[in-house]
Amino acid sequence: MDGHPLTGVPDTGDTAWMLISATLVLLMTPGLAFFYGGMVRVKSVLNMIMMSVTAMGVVTVLWVLYGYSVAFGDDVGNVMGRPSDYWGLKGLIGVNAVPAGPDGGAAAVQIPIVGTVPENVFVAFQLMFAIITVALISGAVADRMKFGSWLMFAALWVSIVYFPVAHWVFAFDGATAAHGGWIANKLHAIDFAGGTAVHINAGTAALVLAIMLGRRRGWPMAMRPHNLPLVMLGAALLWFGWYGFNAGSAVSANGVAGSTFLTTTIAAAAAMLGWLLAERIRDGHATSLGAASGIVAGLVGITPACASVNVVGALAIGAVSGIACALAVGLKYRFGLDDSLDVVGVHLVGGVVGTVLVGFLAAPATAAIAGGSGVSPGLLYSGGAQQLWRQIIGACSVAAYSAIGTVIVAWIVKLTVGLRVDAEAEASGIDEALHAESGYDFAVAASPVSTHFAEERREYEADHRDREAVHVGGNQDRVGAGGPAGHDGQ
Repeated sequence: MDGHPLTGVPDTGDTAWMLISATLVLLMTPGLAFFYGGMVRVKSVLNMIMMSVTAMGVVTVLWVLYGYSVAFGDDVGNVMGRPSDYWGLKGLIGVNAVPAGPDGGAAAVQIPIVGTVPENVFVAFQLMFAIITVALISGAVADRMKFGSWLMFAALWVSIVYFPVAHWVFAFDGATAAHGGWIANKLHAIDFAGGTAVHINAGTAALVLAIMLGRRRGWPMAMRPHNLPLVMLGAALLWFGWYGFNAGSAVSANGVAGSTFLTTTIAAAAAMLGWLLAERIRDGHATSLGAASGIVAGLVGITPACASVNVVGALAIGAVSGIACALAVGLKYRFGLDDSLDVVGVHLVGGVVGTVLVGFLAAPATAAIAGGSGVSPGLLYSGGAQQLWRQIIGACSVAAYSAIGTVIVAWIVKLTVGLRVDAEAEASGIDEALHAESGYDFAVAASPVSTHFAEERREYEADHRDREAVHVGGNQDRVGAGGPAGHDGQ
């Protein structure tokens, strides 16, 4: 590619909003770490947090070397962008646009832009999407995957699977290259903020990886969340950061960003209530874990649709996502799938629900804004079934490619360094075995206080094991149906 497709002087307001949005999306990954960390057992919390945090390191390095170019370079065979177009972010670092002075001062400098923002800001924004997509997968492999294997898997998966899929979905013709991805420009499926590229992609990878790793020892014995306040904190950070995820995808501080901000809020609220209702009917009580999970399910569901639906559509997508995901997480027991933290039940199912419902609910006034030229209103707005089929094809294509790519990557890792920790490390706790740390160290070693706490802890653990055995024995049917919150309860 000779030069950049568009140069100009950025709008300072839009640029400020996109810098804030990129920061908000980055915050989602530590939020996810807390969300996942609270749901696992005490002996796994640090490893769970580390899997999300280290995704920030691995993905960032690969993104600036070649990932952005593969995702947003000029299209090569409807598969990926040309790796050499932006290798090492050439031409994008160290550039600046200086507005002309009011009295005819220095002329404004033309720099590469995407829409009205500097392209290097767009690079940073899209980087945060790549990071959290990889981090999402980790919830399916809690307690049993080698840490080094996770790092190798993350590097290979983001390169082979995520970067090309991001090209298909996010690279529009003329934005960063002359020719973009086929889902965005040829199929004309609507995916405003990543229902396919992020959630269906990560959810499918989680499904494949959980199958290849196998079940945890002792599963499906109840493995309860060790820190529900931490889960709620993580859900709050995810909701907060999601405004950058969805509203930031407008790539401008405009009315589209305002609309997506509102539909995101509406869907999350409706999904939380829908999940709690499903819990109340199924289990007889609503739970804090269910509320947190419902929020995330609604945010996932509205992600592809946030700019193409009105208030009624946002309410419908939120409610359906909350109820569908609450019911879906219990199915893993029937199929014998140890998806530890319900990545499949929330992100794959929620992503499919939101993506497909666009084909029904895309409103005439907003559909073109969300997907550009070539899209159609939803079936319920007399738009016919054309857009619905586009949505289904887009979702299935991403899921199929992700499944095949994940199998290949997982086999490479398994045959080289192995996937799973040994039985002793899994039993003693992956934090101590792999990181030589513990999440909660309340006392100084060898002090009378530490001795007291150690004795109390041994007594508590022995008593807890006895009570848990009785509980599971008397309530296995209920646990098998998904537990009180629809999770297996780490």
